Amino acid sequence: MRQKYDVAVIGAGHAGCEAANATAKMGFTTLLLTINFNNIAFMPCNPSVGGPGKSNLVREVDALGGLIGRNTDRAHIQIRALNTQKGPAVRALRAQTDKRLYQQFMQEYLEKQPLITIRQGEVVALERYKDLWRLTLSTGITFEVPAVVIATGTFLRGRVHIGSLSFPSGPQGQHPANALAEYLEAQGLKFKRFKTGTPARVRKRSINFDAMIEQPGDRLDHGFSYWLPWSPREPVSCWLTYTNEKTHAIIRNNLHLAPMYCGAIKGIGTRYCPAIENKVVNFPQRERHQVFIEPEGLNTDEMYIAGLSSSLPEEIQDQFIRTVPGLEAVEIVRPGYAIEYDVIAPEQLQNSLQIRGWPGVFSAGQINGTSGYEEAAAQGIIAGINAGLYLKGEEPFTLGRNEAYIGVLIDDLVTKENNEPYRIMTSRAEFRLSLRQENADLRLTEYGYRFNLISLEEYDCFQRKRERIEETLAFFTETHITPGSEQALRLKELTGVEVKQKSSLKQLLRMPQIKITDLWDLIDPDQKQPLTDEVVENFIKYEGYLEREEKMAARLAKMEEKKIPPDFDYTAVPNLSSEAREKLQKFRPATLGQAGRISGVSPADLSTLLIWITRSNRQCTAPKHL
Repeated sequence: MRQKYDVAVIGAGHAGCEAANATAKMGFTTLLLTINFNNIAFMPCNPSVGGPGKSNLVREVDALGGLIGRNTDRAHIQIRALNTQKGPAVRALRAQTDKRLYQQFMQEYLEKQPLITIRQGEVVALERYKDLWRLTLSTGITFEVPAVVIATGTFLRGRVHIGSLSFPSGPQGQHPANALAEYLEAQGLKFKRFKTGTPARVRKRSINFDAMIEQPGDRLDHGFSYWLPWSPREPVSCWLTYTNEKTHAIIRNNLHLAPMYCGAIKGIGTRYCPAIENKVVNFPQRERHQVFIEPEGLNTDEMYIAGLSSSLPEEIQDQFIRTVPGLEAVEIVRPGYAIEYDVIAPEQLQNSLQIRGWPGVFSAGQINGTSGYEEAAAQGIIAGINAGLYLKGEEPFTLGRNEAYIGVLIDDLVTKENNEPYRIMTSRAEFRLSLRQENADLRLTEYGYRFNLISLEEYDCFQRKRERIEETLAFFTETHITPGSEQALRLKELTGVEVKQKSSLKQLLRMPQIKITDLWDLIDPDQKQPLTDEVVENFIKYEGYLEREEKMAARLAKMEEKKIPPDFDYTAVPNLSSEAREKLQKFRPATLGQAGRISGVSPADLSTLLIWITRSNRQCTAPKHL
C-alpha cells in the first residue's frame, strides 16, 4: 500500500508542527506523522514559553507566519514581562500555558488545514527510491515523497533513567523510535548522545502555599503574536520557594544512586537547565537554590516544580522534595527522570537544515542538538520553508546573524562543536540591540509574506503598522518645544527636565529621564499606541548604537558574500594550520564568514583561505582557449 505526498514530516512536536504548517501554506501536500496522535505539540517539560532570547525566537517565528506565538497567546494562563528595568536588548516575555489547551489548539488548527494529513505511525525506514524518499511504517505501509523533515525530538533511541531503573522510552512514558535511529545510522548518518531531564510533578492540594512567595502574572496589553487579537486572562499565580542544607545533604548522601554519577548515563546534559544533583555538586558554596511551583493547566491538580529536575530514585526524590518549605507534605504525581537520546552530529547539517548528502531531507528541533520548545519551533519553520523551496527548485532560505536570533541559532548549530544541548541566549547574538523582540515583524514579515505564510489581511495590518511608525518618527523629528512654553513647563513637572533651547520631540526623547508616553501626554494622549511607540522609542534612544551595529553587519555581509565552493579541497591549501584544515573539512562552511566562526580557524587561516578561494574562482571563470 503506497501513498504519495509532496512532503513528509516525521514527528509532530513543536518543530514538526511548524514545518508542516510552512509546507502546507506554501501549497504542498504534507503528511505529518506522529507516534501518538494524542501528543501533538506535547510539552513534556516546563509548560512555559519565552524568556530572554527565547522570547525573541517566538516573536520571529510569529513574524514569519508560524504557530508557537499564536498558540501560546490562546493557551496562556499567566504572562510576565521580564527585565523591564534593563535595556531593550534583553527584555522578554514569558508565559505559562495550559499544556492540554496548547495541544488542543494546535491539533485543531492543523486538522483544519486542507493540505495537511495527520497520521499516527512509527517510521522505521527512510530509503532513497529513484528520485523520491520512501518511508516505511512499522505496520508495513509506505509513503513516497520528494522531501522529508525529520523532527523526532528526544525519541531516537530514547532511554529513561530513574535511579538504577533504566528502560527504552520517549518522554513521559511514550514509545521511543529505536528502529528509525538504527536504520539511519546504518545508512551512514552520524549521531551523538545527549541527555535532558525533568522534575517530579506534585499534587496541588498537598502544597502549603502560605510558606511560599507568590509570583503573580502581569496585566499586559499584548502577548507574543502580532496577528491575533490579544485576549488577556485572569492570571494564575506561580510560587517561589528555596532548597536548603537539608535538601542538599540528602542529595549529596545519595549521589552514588544518581545515574549521572554512577556511570549509567553517557549522554551530555544541558548546562543552563541542570539537574539539582549538578547544582549541589557544582555550587557547594550556595546555601539555597530557587524552586518555582508552576501550574500545568487550569483543569488539573498537577504542578511542575522548576529547579528540582532529578533522576535520583523516586524514594530519594520524595525525601529531598519534602525538605523544601511548602512541600513538607507533598504528594508526587510523577517522578522526575533523565532521558538520553540521539542527536545528529552538527557537521552533517547545512545552513538550510538539509542533511549533507541527503537531497531533500531536512532536520529540525532537538534531533539537531538544541533544547527548548522555542528553538525547536524556530528550526521547524526554517526546515519547512526550505523543504518547500527545494520542491520548487529554488535557492534555500537562510537568515543572517544580523537579521534574526533564528540566524544566530542555526549558524551556531552548523559552525560550532556543540557538546551539550544548545540553548539560545541574548549573549550569543552580537547584534542583539537590533534583534529586539518588539521589532521582529519589521525584520521578518516580508519573508513570511513572500513564502505565503502571512495572509494578505495580516500583511495589510503590518503595512499600516509600519506606516504608523514612519509617521511617528517624522512627527517627532518635525515637532518642537520652545523654552518657557506651556508644554515646556508641563514637561518639567512630569520629568524634571528643563527645556533650555528649542528642541524637537526626538531630541527630548533621547534623554534617559523622558519616555515616549510623557511626550504624548504633552501633545495628544489619544495618539498613544504601545506596540508602535515601543519601536519608535527604542529606535530614537539607541539610534547611535543601532548605526554602529549596522556598520558591523555590513562588514559581516562582505565576509558572507565570499562563497566557498561545496567541494573545495582544503588539503590543497598550504599554510593552513592542521586544526583549521581538519575543522574546515569537517564542517564545510558555506562562506568565509561562517568559516571564521568555527573554533580553531584563526584570522591567519582566513587570510590564506581568502587568497586561495579568490584564485580558485578566477580559474573557474577564466576563458577556455581552443
